[in-house]
Amino acid sequence: MIAIDDLRLAVTLARSESLSAAARILNVSPPALSMRLRKLETLLGLTLANRDARRLSLTADGERFARECALLLEQLEALPESFKQQDDRLTGTLRLAAPFGYGRQRIAPLLARFAKVHPQLCLHLDLRETPWPDRHDSDAVIHIGSLNDSSWIARTLAHNDRWLCASPAYLEQHGVPSTPDQLAEHRCICIRENDEDVTLWHLRKGQARKTLRIEPALLSNDGSVARRWAEQGLGVVLRSQWDVSDAIATGNLIRVLADWQFDSAPISLMVPSRKLRSARVQALMAFLEDALRE
Repeated sequence: MIAIDDLRLAVTLARSESLSAAARILNVSPPALSMRLRKLETLLGLTLANRDARRLSLTADGERFARECALLLEQLEALPESFKQQDDRLTGTLRLAAPFGYGRQRIAPLLARFAKVHPQLCLHLDLRETPWPDRHDSDAVIHIGSLNDSSWIARTLAHNDRWLCASPAYLEQHGVPSTPDQLAEHRCICIRENDEDVTLWHLRKGQARKTLRIEPALLSNDGSVARRWAEQGLGVVLRSQWDVSDAIATGNLIRVLADWQFDSAPISLMVPSRKLRSARVQALMAFLEDALRE
């Protein structure tokens, strides 16, 4: 008989790049996971996956089995909600993935509020450098920036401009750029996130358009580090509005070229298609939309 653990095994394998990665998610050793997979394949009389030390890929049968398992798990997790009391209490587990900086500063405090409203709900917040598309077993994912295509649905939570900023000390020493072309004379701090070309900056003002290739003086894959470098007077940084608004309010940073607009990075909540969306995800979606609108 197929057990619930077998369903979780198949779904995890479908979302993992290697057997070792799947073992880490399921909190078992790779040899133990390999043995469980062989037993499941023997039970089904099918080969579910091709695997070696570094790579894991599902067979056509394995992909179909994983899809069916995902549907069954969703139905099982939603079952208690179908019997919930009229007080609309939510139970079960809700897993949300988010980027490190935004998740730590903005999403974690909101989840604390959400947890107080739904005390019987078990919440998991998984902070990742690239939560999308590396969503693993998440029920919903916070994504910042544009998204070309997805099997999930993107719900925009907040419009998020990018602002060019520098510290008062830096601007006093190096001067305030009044045109985009003058940025070539300044020390620029860049943030390498996802697969974006971070040294190519696009600006617009009315009908005017500019594209600049930046030679970064400092480069980091951590936006908070880049912002702190700018606060310490090391250069100008192009950073999300949500991250620098407080520093600008306190005077630690000053927005420059404010009459020019850079490419925005909207904050979206990635959720499954409607037929796979649980009441927990629906409640989280409504809560985050209201909270971030405030």
